[in-house]
Amino acid sequence: MTSVTTPANFTELGLIPPLLARLTELEYQQPTPIQAQAIPSVLAGRDLIAGANTGSGKTATFALPLLQKIQQQQLALQSHTEKSLAGNSSKGNYVIGLILVPTRELAKQVADSIKSYAVHFNGKIKTVAVFGGVSVNTQMLALRGGSDILVATPGRLLDLISSNAIKLDKVNTLVLDEADRMLSLGFTEELSALLALLPKKKQTLLFSATFPEQVKALTQELLNNPIEIQLQSRDASTLVQRVFTVNQGEKTAVLAHLIQQQQWRQALIFVNAKHHCEHLAEKLAKRGITAAVFHGDKGQGERSRVLDGFKAGEIEVLIATDIAARGLDIEKLPVVINFNLPRSPSDYMHRIGRSGRAGEVGLAISLIDHEDYHHFKVIEKKNEIRLEREQVEGFEVDEVINEQLLAELLAESKPMAAPEGSGKKKRKKKATINADIWSGYSETE
Repeated sequence: MTSVTTPANFTELGLIPPLLARLTELEYQQPTPIQAQAIPSVLAGRDLIAGANTGSGKTATFALPLLQKIQQQQLALQSHTEKSLAGNSSKGNYVIGLILVPTRELAKQVADSIKSYAVHFNGKIKTVAVFGGVSVNTQMLALRGGSDILVATPGRLLDLISSNAIKLDKVNTLVLDEADRMLSLGFTEELSALLALLPKKKQTLLFSATFPEQVKALTQELLNNPIEIQLQSRDASTLVQRVFTVNQGEKTAVLAHLIQQQQWRQALIFVNAKHHCEHLAEKLAKRGITAAVFHGDKGQGERSRVLDGFKAGEIEVLIATDIAARGLDIEKLPVVINFNLPRSPSDYMHRIGRSGRAGEVGLAISLIDHEDYHHFKVIEKKNEIRLEREQVEGFEVDEVINEQLLAELLAESKPMAAPEGSGKKKRKKKATINADIWSGYSETE
């Protein structure tokens, strides 16, 4: 385990002037802990396993040193050939730095971030993103002459390789972003096929917010004497997690009540299936709440439009499956709500990590009925958390639930205040939630 004092500024990390100038323009004032500890190791060529909370600056952690290394390679080559690597089409369909990601949206986001960091290289470092759902011909054209940095989803990359649009024999740096997902069973065959095409001698960097034990075992085959940095910190998190028990069949009513009562500027709601997105949107519409949906059955153009609209604040309520849970950076998102619990305990952490990013205050709410209760206990155990069970005033759990289960559900519950004029009949001895707790998350502008 590596422990390093956080440098006071990016200059101390050994970054070159073009990158430092760009970071100043972007108002990056001080390296985050993961950047401070990992960037020097990456610049030194070490393999790396890095775990840190979502929103901790992982993209910059691998993008900045990768850009610096490629630029230095170009300068070294130019001194011998009087020609930069980026401008030498005779090199063919090469890739120098390969970044593999699990989703289309994350591929585009990472590539856009890298291009932003590379502004002061005057276009000499070529970055391309490739992913499914859009024309492969357009991406083949973009890859003519190769690419210094390629950000890709595995399936589309294999398609391009089979069409001879790109080769991986010149890759000297491999990054697996959201590594736990990339090393999961869903990507096993594709990732194995890609690894077989990569040079044996290369730098490998793994980044993720979670590293389950089965994934840690697989990393031993991929990395050579890696530096390991684990910075997940729940105590220092600015994200508040809350759990509300509800009656079965009342989740939609509770969700609508919370959205209307709290008047959040935006809300991201997670469900477990594509058709649940549409169904929940219809039910919210009947309650006067307009929501957009985001899932894998949507065309890529529609997915991009919805996500861009949500990031821009034009869409206030977004209902999504877990394709929105990985790596997406939605600035200052006030709240994430688990309408359905995720099937995987690790996906819980990725979902809630869409809020409370980059030091911003955030809120994550999970709605659970009695059928969800035991699964949520598994989520708590796996993620080493324990959350108080609460209730929303006016939507208390019915007594028809088995008394023993009810006692367990309500052991630590306290009702949340209902708005005036709600029409709900008040019961005796109701505790009210401290309004100050909500003040940091409710935005009425």
